[in-house]
Amino acid sequence: MLALMGYALTLVAFVLSLYATGAALWGGWKRNAAFEWSARNAMLAIFPLLTAANLILMYLLAYNHFEVEYVHSVSEMEMPLYLRVTALWGGQAGSLLFWSWLMAAFAFAVGLRDWHRDREFLPWVVFFTSLTLAFFLFLNTVLEPPFRRFWLLPSGKIEAYLFPPAGAKAFYPRNGSGLNPLLRHPGMVAHPPFLYLGFVSFVIPYAFAMAALVTRRVDARWIRLTRPWTLVAWLFLFLGLILGSRWAYDVLGWGGYWGWDPVEISAFMPWLTGTAFLHSVIVQEQRGILKRWNIVLIILTYALVLFGTFLTRSGVLSSVHSFAQSAIGPAFFIFIGAMTVLSVELLRRRWDDLEGKGGIPSFFSREALFLYTNYIFISMTVVNFWGVVYPLVSELVTGEKASVGPPYYERAMGPLSAVMLLLMGLATLAPWGRVHWRRLARLMVIPSLVGLAAAGWAWWAHYRAPGALLGFFLLGFVAGAIFYDIFRGAWARHRVHKEPLWRSLWRLFTRNRRRYGGYVVHLSIIVMGVGIIGIEFFQAETQRTLAQGESLTLREYTIVYDGLAIFNTHDGRQVARAEVSVYKDGQKVAVLHPRQDYYIKDQQPMTIPGVYSTWGEEFYVLLVSWKPITVEGATFKVYHNPLVKWLWASPWIAILGILIAAWPERRRKPATARARARRPASAPAPAAG
Repeated sequence: MLALMGYALTLVAFVLSLYATGAALWGGWKRNAAFEWSARNAMLAIFPLLTAANLILMYLLAYNHFEVEYVHSVSEMEMPLYLRVTALWGGQAGSLLFWSWLMAAFAFAVGLRDWHRDREFLPWVVFFTSLTLAFFLFLNTVLEPPFRRFWLLPSGKIEAYLFPPAGAKAFYPRNGSGLNPLLRHPGMVAHPPFLYLGFVSFVIPYAFAMAALVTRRVDARWIRLTRPWTLVAWLFLFLGLILGSRWAYDVLGWGGYWGWDPVEISAFMPWLTGTAFLHSVIVQEQRGILKRWNIVLIILTYALVLFGTFLTRSGVLSSVHSFAQSAIGPAFFIFIGAMTVLSVELLRRRWDDLEGKGGIPSFFSREALFLYTNYIFISMTVVNFWGVVYPLVSELVTGEKASVGPPYYERAMGPLSAVMLLLMGLATLAPWGRVHWRRLARLMVIPSLVGLAAAGWAWWAHYRAPGALLGFFLLGFVAGAIFYDIFRGAWARHRVHKEPLWRSLWRLFTRNRRRYGGYVVHLSIIVMGVGIIGIEFFQAETQRTLAQGESLTLREYTIVYDGLAIFNTHDGRQVARAEVSVYKDGQKVAVLHPRQDYYIKDQQPMTIPGVYSTWGEEFYVLLVSWKPITVEGATFKVYHNPLVKWLWASPWIAILGILIAAWPERRRKPATARARARRPASAPAPAAG
């Protein structure tokens, strides 16, 4: 009964999403307020319905209701409770229901806002949001319902249906198949929800952009309304990508943080276009230009969100992330195409309305540098998109699926990243409006000295590869530009207001949180860049088979193989756990326990590294194979990963920056009100006139 109730709730939510879409379209077209508010209320009602449906599925997972096909496919009795519950997004049908629930939550939050100032936006925001939600609920109710149960048919076959076939009896398996062992990691508990939150957040700015086009209200109002959603979407996508990198680092045995996996890239692409959008809208707000470009960017980001979800769930790509092939691929393809055509046609009809109030004032202005940065982000997106679709195009044209490996991406993304860092520093320094190159050159002096100091430190620390020295110079240049601009602003305020420098700095941040919060986010990218340079240019690895007591040396590190233990666990694993002592420059610094977990039922091994970590480096040891009875002992693969710890620190700085940028600013009282508030109660009021 619970499974049937869960499906009924999802079905009602789907019907309401269709009604909200239709009512919003009719109400907006006919300007009928009753239909507009009715559509909004229907959209609000979807969230509690899907909350109940998700809770029912989580209950079924937690209490081992293996008669439900989805529960049987992703769970088993031996799994801990937290993994059984979070298996909600461990498979196709459940992850789609979870995606719909998050989308409904964001739609609910948008629907509750005060619409009186922006009434003309209401029906069209509801229309585009509900239309997207209706598509995902269609998948959940028609193509991939997560509430199908097993039935024993009169023929003896066991099949899964929503409703009992004639003459069938309910079938109750004793246990489930269990979650893919690669997904049984704390990183994968948080990684999908963060990505989904980023995906669904970008639907809201898209809906407002389309509403602005329909209503011809194409000023910066829709951008200001959606700024918090854009910041939240960017942050969650960023955190989701980092968590995925950490999962790969800990579980896949790559020895690195990024493998250019096609589904990783499918989440990376909307982050790139979303970052471009986040910067480009600043130019529209400040200067009233790039209106067309901003609409193009948000349409592209929305399409890439759908495309990334399609790639993950259609099974068209070979990836450790993607789900098995299913019938939802064609539906996704049709929906992406239809929404893209609709959006582009709406943009075409409003093209003249989006003409800016002027052009780029000079080649070196902040407006121009922001635009150049956007071109770099789009170039990165094109590189990644072609790398993802090339195997599909190759198979379609030649019948053979050619692969695109990391060298393709690294050769293209390295130079583009260098140009992006240079532009980031220049855009920090350049003022708005017409700027002569000599002025910008003067402003570059101090940041360039900081960049040279960073490159000098890298040389002193023996990070001497030419590409790495250039990278450290650029990172130092950007950091120098940020701190130099902050100091100039604080010093100017200190001189004008005659207040302590620390107070000027504090008020600088509190009066312009968005700008300086963005600077903090840029600092997180610099910190990440340090980690990327360290592992990309200076990673070292070796592999060797050791008998017990033998050693292996890599750079200044030596490991000694102390022994191996093999044992079974209660959750169906056979664990081979090695013990190695780690010495640095002859002094013992750690004892590590790299291991292999072999999931007997799944017949799948999982390699868990042993890691010795400092801020300067990580020493990463993998147990590749073992022969405990013979003298050959065990085979170890070891990596020396300089500076990678900086990569894992960057998200915390980004979170701080987004909190500063998105924190609501206190509304300032008009000047007359402030003067009245400061005047003593006994003071006479000024005479009228």
